[in-house]
Amino acid sequence: MPLILPGNVGSATAATGFNVANSLRFNSGSSDRLNKTLGTPTNNLKWTYSFWIKRSKLGEEVAITEALNDSQNKGIILFRSDDKLEILDLISDSYVMQKKTNRVFRDTASWYHIVFSNDSTAGSPDLKIYVNGVEETSFATDNEYSQNQAGSFNSALANHIGASASSRFSNCYFSQFVFIDGLALAADQFGEFDSDSAIWKPIDVSGLTFGDNGFFLKFEESGTGTDANGMGADSSGNTNHFAVNNLTAVDQSTDTCTNNFATWNNLLGITIPDTFTEGNLVVARSSGSWTATFSTIAASSGKFYAEVKWVQGSEFTTGFGNAQSYASDHDLNDLVSDPGGGGYLSVIYKNGVLYENGSNTGTGYSTYASGDIIMLAMDLDNYKLYLGVGGTWGNSGDPAGNSNGVAIPSAYQGDFFHFAVNVHSSNTTTASGNFGSPQFAISSGNTDGNGYGNFEYAVPSGFYSLNTKNLAEYG
Repeated sequence: MPLILPGNVGSATAATGFNVANSLRFNSGSSDRLNKTLGTPTNNLKWTYSFWIKRSKLGEEVAITEALNDSQNKGIILFRSDDKLEILDLISDSYVMQKKTNRVFRDTASWYHIVFSNDSTAGSPDLKIYVNGVEETSFATDNEYSQNQAGSFNSALANHIGASASSRFSNCYFSQFVFIDGLALAADQFGEFDSDSAIWKPIDVSGLTFGDNGFFLKFEESGTGTDANGMGADSSGNTNHFAVNNLTAVDQSTDTCTNNFATWNNLLGITIPDTFTEGNLVVARSSGSWTATFSTIAASSGKFYAEVKWVQGSEFTTGFGNAQSYASDHDLNDLVSDPGGGGYLSVIYKNGVLYENGSNTGTGYSTYASGDIIMLAMDLDNYKLYLGVGGTWGNSGDPAGNSNGVAIPSAYQGDFFHFAVNVHSSNTTTASGNFGSPQFAISSGNTDGNGYGNFEYAVPSGFYSLNTKNLAEYG
């Protein structure tokens, strides 16, 4: 599929409608989590969770949230290793409730909106699950609470987000994380279908009644304390602020359910890097030869900008590839010289040489080393590609002035193009992509002309970060 445009990205029409500013990026390798011990609830039998999530890694058992007394008394919402969603509640080591979907959640390029709505005073079904505005009706396991059964959720217990206490750490982005104490609400209290696109999108939930244990995590603050200035700050009107564990300022992202940014695609390609971490912005190769991956979003028109930091290792290239280039049954060593199936790949090597489909097209580009940031700009209106290092465009290129770029051959003009990165096992090569919401610290802070992105170097005039709002307007 040449263009991976998520089906539930919120409003994908420029800057109109309700907008969510931030998400929080969780990475299992750094044991990221939030925690808070809740108090006496308004009504333990009625509660609602609503959150937006963009998954980063599949095939692992990870917790979304947990209400924990001890190992035999706890409620937990999690993805199982088969990528199905499950909610369960244990009392005295026996299940008092367990529901698991038949649906699998295997999209790492888009945002899901998930709601759990419980009313144990009602007859079955008392626990409803909604995904992107639609109630789930197909379950692999479907065991309800007994009527008037009090459970672990919405009790005076330790609550964790992004982990199960000290295990099952998540790899994902969370946005608009809401808990309602005392009401069982449907999905339409948190989102709506766009009248033009039919895309499910978030709405303003600040006017809801949250109850004593309720909270609303916007992830807009920058601090790490347990107060209104922390990233776990509660915006419900309560003071149920969550403690921040191992998350730092760089984990606060502008990749949200109303503006979805590109990441590296861990599902796309024949031979992909060994590991994808930090919300699929960081890739690494520790064994074998060359591997390649591409941005989750592609475009066939418009002008887009990105940066890639070579973090460590000895062998690395970055550049651009058309949609056909990742369909070939090759590793990258062959892919550069023979993308196959109409593929086209243009990358810059560390010695300053530009390669187009394996052909050395000469120098004129700066050399670079581990620690440097490479600039990439693709002009798909004038069919030119630009590569630069450290703030200087190669071959005297001027993206804004439409001069001295790498001309896309006529055979590939009009194709969908991705940003691409290639890493080798030599000294465990690691690279970090910046499509506008970076994983690495930025010392300057440059945005595109729409005010999106956070880049080390100035974005050329007329070029934009690769996200769904910019794509809808310019792509």
